[in-house]
Amino acid sequence: MTTMPTHVATPLWESPAMSAALGVPVLLKMEAFQPAGSFKSRGMGAACRAALEAGARRVVCASGGNAGLAVACAARRLGLDATIVVPSSTPEHPRRLIRGQGADVLVHGESWDDAHAFAVEWAAHDGSAYVHPFDDPRVWAGHATMVAEIVEAGVRPGTVVVSVGGGGLLCGVLEGLHAHGLDAVPVVAVETRGADSFAAAVAAGRLVTLPRITSLATTLGARTVTPKALEWAARHPVVPAVVSDRDAVEACLRFADDHRVLVEPSCGAALSVVYTRAAPLAGPDPVVVVVCGGAGVTRALLEEWSRQVGL
Repeated sequence: MTTMPTHVATPLWESPAMSAALGVPVLLKMEAFQPAGSFKSRGMGAACRAALEAGARRVVCASGGNAGLAVACAARRLGLDATIVVPSSTPEHPRRLIRGQGADVLVHGESWDDAHAFAVEWAAHDGSAYVHPFDDPRVWAGHATMVAEIVEAGVRPGTVVVSVGGGGLLCGVLEGLHAHGLDAVPVVAVETRGADSFAAAVAAGRLVTLPRITSLATTLGARTVTPKALEWAARHPVVPAVVSDRDAVEACLRFADDHRVLVEPSCGAALSVVYTRAAPLAGPDPVVVVVCGGAGVTRALLEEWSRQVGL
């Protein structure tokens, strides 16, 4: 059995530009530098390795793009076959990246939820192991490793900022904080308007299923978050924040200028609350932002997103 790693330890950068924008020290956990271009390499790699150890020969995943690429990348490194089901909203660029890792790509439905239902049925029929992109304890444990790295760097976060799609990253970060005695560190959970199922759930005190995803940040496009995210919100200081697509894209552009790194609007959502000095960040510092990355971004796509939001 191969032991080739499926994720890497990522840098923790101090950001002079974002520190100046917010007025307090801002540190960036650069998950954009993972093998698959996003934090998903951690959790999906852990889940794929567990599937291999349980005897699986093929893994199946439904994804808006990043989780699928991470599964495809991990599967190739572990010697597994992979089938990735994406919705029609996933652009051709991430589909091409997934195929480039040797995985099969199937397109089904308009949203991640449609692709998920199809992929679960496909895996059961095919006898493959289904890897859920955000509702899986193995995935949360994989994402929690980034908190261990932050602590090992000698940093005690005052506030942590994360983007939320299905809630897997949020659950992993919270698991990691509690594992290291950081139970009181507030977490700002950021979504774009039109993909804000977590904020809706917290406001309602129950899970909420959005009728559809209307945000252009399609990789945040889970119409319902994992129940675990709502459980965490009841026992940890988690502050939902919702930003516009325009704010998210503008943050991507500004971040590219400041740090010479391209990220998706799903990541730009978290960055935007720093650039705009959002009220939830008035708490303790340093502020640690998980730069979750995103492989489905190109210069051309950033220009197209900019046009779509009127920048």
